[in-house]
Amino acid sequence: MASLDITSYLSPGRRAHLVGIGGVSMAPLAEVLHGSGMVITGSDSRESDTVEHLRSLGIPVAIGQRAENLGDAELVIRTAAAHDDNPEISGAHTRGIPVFERAQAWGAIMRKYKNALCVSGTHGKTTTTSMCTHIIMAAGMDPTVMIGGTLPLLGAGHRVGQGETIILESCEYCNSFLSFFPTIAVILNVDADHLDFFKDLEDVEHSFRAFADLVPEETGLIIANRDDVNTMVTLQGETRPILTFGLAEGDVHGENLVYEKGLPSFDIVYRGKTSAHVSLQVPGEHNVRNALAAAAAALSLGVPAPAVERGLGAFRGAGRRFEKKGTYNGADVYDDYAHHPSEVRALLTTAMELGYKRVICAFQPHTYSRTKALFSEFAEVLATPDITLLAEIFAAREDNTLGISSKDLTEKIPGSEYFPTLKALTARLRELAQPGDLILTVGAGDIYTVGEALTGGDPA
Repeated sequence: MASLDITSYLSPGRRAHLVGIGGVSMAPLAEVLHGSGMVITGSDSRESDTVEHLRSLGIPVAIGQRAENLGDAELVIRTAAAHDDNPEISGAHTRGIPVFERAQAWGAIMRKYKNALCVSGTHGKTTTTSMCTHIIMAAGMDPTVMIGGTLPLLGAGHRVGQGETIILESCEYCNSFLSFFPTIAVILNVDADHLDFFKDLEDVEHSFRAFADLVPEETGLIIANRDDVNTMVTLQGETRPILTFGLAEGDVHGENLVYEKGLPSFDIVYRGKTSAHVSLQVPGEHNVRNALAAAAAALSLGVPAPAVERGLGAFRGAGRRFEKKGTYNGADVYDDYAHHPSEVRALLTTAMELGYKRVICAFQPHTYSRTKALFSEFAEVLATPDITLLAEIFAAREDNTLGISSKDLTEKIPGSEYFPTLKALTARLRELAQPGDLILTVGAGDIYTVGEALTGGDPA
């Protein structure tokens, strides 16, 4: 079924049912399709603010998955979490209703835009996509946006605009970004991750090369991180136009980089000429690189330098990216989505330079397969903070067939402590917190609830 071309199905009056409609990528998809004149219905596993918002637009959403929810749908679009044994998916197959993947729908949609800016990379996608959004919005280009997180500027993770530009966070997991049609493909970095799907680093590199090759040969552009060895290896022999960015070298790079209270300011040099001066409101060298990537994308689209300056200067982080939750007993409490050793290292390196008396990191590993595959790297980087507390592994889509636990990590990290429940971890943080501390809750699961419990007084 999925081999059919979805494009012919996405037209006004057609009836589509979205399975998992409340998801971060599915909800904006529903809005875009609804706005184009299609008749949209959906289902989700639970009630949420997103579901209520969709209903307010006139999109019926059922809670729970049942074959009868399909109604008179002419096509079904599913979230990656909805497998063939889902009652609605199996019901669609039984009735001969074509079933498409979410990424296929986004790919079809972006073909209607003059500029499709797709931001990929193993790390930094959400932040860089958000930075691009800030810049393009500052330029008054009225973009359509899809981000895998919440951006305060939008009050959501998405935006439906009327301009010629669509900006999408583009994920490599399950090769979903290979359903896209980028005119500009940004590659921030390439690392061994999602090893429950990819075989090894070479397999990941192959996927990113295929993504780069989606760019039109004459009119498209690849924007690549010159500082990342794996990215450069991935693009060896590429004949499409490439614009490189880097901290100190590349077609787009920084000069006169200074930090004030942990926040970087620098000049952006574009093809040999100083183009803009940027003062970021987010800390860390990794965010300088993210900003350079976003600036490279914007400048290549002809965005004026003042909009680059305004857009990046106004960016204060995406949701769950070094997001301040509040204070507890004089300690600052921040939350971050980092879940790969490279991301955790970038976060902790930044945190240790911010001048706090102690950095306390509460980390929740994400998936058994990632924890097992990158075990030694996690053990090494989590030895960085003054105090490391470990929550049990967040299972996400997996069962623990590997027999691994966060407790195994504590045996390799001197002075670290293991907590089987978030409630116990929260209690320990209450005991530890002192004025002058930085408390970081880190991970892609539900560890953020610990910071909310500390700062809001609610139990985790």
